Amino acid sequence: MRRVGWLILALVGALAWAQTPVRGGTLQVAVDSSPAGLDPHVATAFATFVVIGNVYEGLTEVDEGLRVRPALAESWKVSADGLTYTFRLRPGVTFHNGQAFDSKDVVATFNRARDPKTGSPVASRFNLVKEVRATGPLEVVFELSQPFSPFLSELAGLSIVPSEYVAGGGDLQRRAMGTGPFQFKEWVPDTYIQLERNPRYWRQGRPYLDALRFNIVPDAATRQIGVSSGTYHFLPNIDPSLAVTLKNAPGVKLYTTQDLAYSLVGLNVSRKPFDNPRVREALNYAIDRNALVQAVYFGNGVPGGPLSPGLKGWASPTSAFPCYKPSAAKARDLLRQAGYPGGVDFTILVLGSVKTVVDAAQVLQAQLAAAGFRAKIEILELGKFVQEWRNSNFDAFVSLNGGSADPDGYLFRTFSTGGSTNVFKYSDARVDRLLEQGRTATTADARRKVYTELQVRLACQGPIAHLVYGTLFSAARENVQGFKPVPTRSLMYLRDAWLAR
Repeated sequence: MRRVGWLILALVGALAWAQTPVRGGTLQVAVDSSPAGLDPHVATAFATFVVIGNVYEGLTEVDEGLRVRPALAESWKVSADGLTYTFRLRPGVTFHNGQAFDSKDVVATFNRARDPKTGSPVASRFNLVKEVRATGPLEVVFELSQPFSPFLSELAGLSIVPSEYVAGGGDLQRRAMGTGPFQFKEWVPDTYIQLERNPRYWRQGRPYLDALRFNIVPDAATRQIGVSSGTYHFLPNIDPSLAVTLKNAPGVKLYTTQDLAYSLVGLNVSRKPFDNPRVREALNYAIDRNALVQAVYFGNGVPGGPLSPGLKGWASPTSAFPCYKPSAAKARDLLRQAGYPGGVDFTILVLGSVKTVVDAAQVLQAQLAAAGFRAKIEILELGKFVQEWRNSNFDAFVSLNGGSADPDGYLFRTFSTGGSTNVFKYSDARVDRLLEQGRTATTADARRKVYTELQVRLACQGPIAHLVYGTLFSAARENVQGFKPVPTRSLMYLRDAWLAR
């Protein structure tokens, strides 16, 4: 018995040792595409955020449970009327260029993001901010024009940049410069981007890794072989087909969570035929979302409307949307009512760097054809796709869109008239009023009522046909420890990751 006791103690000790983080090493990450640029205030593509997510930080952050946590702001107070937020900034923080972080950087960041010349997609998220002022080196006050319930969660999406670096002509598109756990080192176009450990990082002892190397590997089979062989340690946000292939691969583990991002068909409502809401409704009836889940996501997803089912308490069930019951006959009837008895012809732009998107577009092409929609597919590389998207130069497109931890974070910028990501040219007075009510209501019940109506109004005749919310997969070698997936697709927990020897 004594020998057994010693063996148990030895085993417990070995397990405890195995869970002790090991410092050092470079995490070899394989991603499917190269970012078009690194500026956090103009980026729209996942290819950028997957790299800069550990370079930049906001005043707050959203964790794996979609809870708002302190980040560069260590605490805050909100006035009784909900119009004044006073933030106490974290002392002893420095940017990667050595500049000390303080209140002037917060003010400059907000001014930059809201400047029309910047063209930031986050600008409309903060249109209720009336004034931002520094009231001390480590204190910032935000004055709002109306109560703004999601304000704290929205702050997580605004990366703080160094004012002196930007004012001095620093190019954030080519060289990221933040306060995060890793700092920019090198970018070899279409080959890799290397980040190295920030030795002055404010979270004591973090990060454990010496470096992150983002290898640009467009071919899924090459990424699969690479992680299976150990050439790569980590594949973030992989498509479902690759996840199925890697599920039982020796030495590989999968991380899963419900994705807030979704696949979609975006429609330009300033162009015929999609200027007609009946045509948009017809297109929704022509789509079999359950078939997409099986054919494109291998069953690892769910049909969804304007909000992800990951937003429990906010997302309406698809049974609330009549057009989610596929009917080619109903779609053809709506086209006739809209003045298109012979059907319609249009072009779908497709983000070619994401396999799920390409597969979805091809399945959709066949589904739509049965209802009188003759779609031509045009596959574009990331840079060209983003350019056409920004310029609203499309009839329709298929891609992935990111969600948000709060309904306002996604819905307002996308569907409000003039919203910063409303590339669809969509404008609906009732939707605008509901969006304003949703962000300014001060109780959860009042907000839920608003967003319930909004989802029904947008689902069938809005400028987006929402398709599928997939399971969010990441793959890693078994020796990768400490990482946690986040539904927002953030890789913030690479700051806690380490490589077991």
